[in-house]
Amino acid sequence: MIDLVKQYASKRLELLKMEATEKSSLGAGTLTFLILASISGLFFLILFNIGIGLWIGSLLGNYGYGVLIVAGFYLLLLALVVAFRKSITNKVANKIIALINA
Repeated sequence: MIDLVKQYASKRLELLKMEATEKSSLGAGTLTFLILASISGLFFLILFNIGIGLWIGSLLGNYGYGVLIVAGFYLLLLALVVAFRKSITNKVANKIIALINA
């Protein structure tokens, strides 16, 4: 009987190790995907904004103005985010709490 309990405990420990290995490998794979997708998305956004700035600049006859207009847009966006930071923080926190409690 004691031998059976030892075998069960050994098998259970092996199962827990395999489950932990599976979860950690899936987590590492997901993290790698998120990092690569974020880097690719960031490069796209940077190059897209440079393109928009140059296009606006070509319409205005001065590339510097186009880049400044795009930069001004992002400055305005930053000001809005800072102005509504409490609202944004509360909404994100409420969503996370709702997901955890669901």
